[in-house]
Amino acid sequence: MSGVSRLNFTCVSEPASVTWPRMSLLEETNMITGSIVALVTPMHQSNKSIDWVTLEKLVDWHVTEGTDAIVAVGTTGESATLNVSEHASVIEFVVNKVAGRVPVIAGTGANATDEAIHLSKAAKVVGADACLLVTPYYNKPTQGGLYEHFCAISDAVDIDQILYNVPSRTACDILPETVLKLSSRPNIVGIKEATGDLERARILLNSVPSNFAVYSGDDATARELMLLGGHGDISVTANVAPRMMSEMCAEALKGDFKQALVLDKKLAPLHEALFLEANPIPVKWALSEMGMIESQLRLPMTELSIEHHTQVRQALECAGVI
Repeated sequence: MSGVSRLNFTCVSEPASVTWPRMSLLEETNMITGSIVALVTPMHQSNKSIDWVTLEKLVDWHVTEGTDAIVAVGTTGESATLNVSEHASVIEFVVNKVAGRVPVIAGTGANATDEAIHLSKAAKVVGADACLLVTPYYNKPTQGGLYEHFCAISDAVDIDQILYNVPSRTACDILPETVLKLSSRPNIVGIKEATGDLERARILLNSVPSNFAVYSGDDATARELMLLGGHGDISVTANVAPRMMSEMCAEALKGDFKQALVLDKKLAPLHEALFLEANPIPVKWALSEMGMIESQLRLPMTELSIEHHTQVRQALECAGVI
């Protein structure tokens, strides 16, 4: 995720209180919109097992704070280090605890098509609203292979599916023309575009059907993508500043450039600081600094380096969350 230098931004005053509309579901299309948190998976300090009590508290906090939808077990949820059983269990747990209050998107992507199908079927069984399917990582399929991969999942599982493109992590880039071909499938309903490339976002928005959602996966450019016509932000920053992220997304989706900018300037230091090391290292440390979770990750991920603590703490202070 691309960042912006913290030297370009200063903390700004809280804007006047405004009642923002909930943007989670557009009535006419059932499209999920707004601030969609890529939720962390909290773990115990003692043995790095999943901390279910804290996970429930995080779910309730996000609903209360105005988060519009929750992604369970995406990249930020450490999908790479949860085993298949844990992966499915976290999705089921989040769906049950959300209890229909906001949509739940299950991270079910894999670099093996059969595994992605298995996880997507499990998500459907427990009642997830949609699946988020990252491009297959490491094995570097062709565009033809990507098309067939996503078609196979689409054919196998009758659930709304959102493509997820993050080539900086996967070494695999699904190109706009392939996305366009896939957008004709009725249950492939959107894409999380995490390149931070606004020109690519513009190309997608101008080519895909109007009922196909284009989400930002890059907090630093999410406001601009939504002002171009995008539909929301699948966000890391929302983990620590859920209310402000929801408010910023709502203003951007309404086309209010000035108010969205005011909010985003206050969030900008977080957009940078939470990517000083690989996600979710900084965001888990930030949540522990806020007293929300224990800062525990599974190897090969390790705790945030001491040299970054001050910048992350200052970004939290700038956003007014500590």
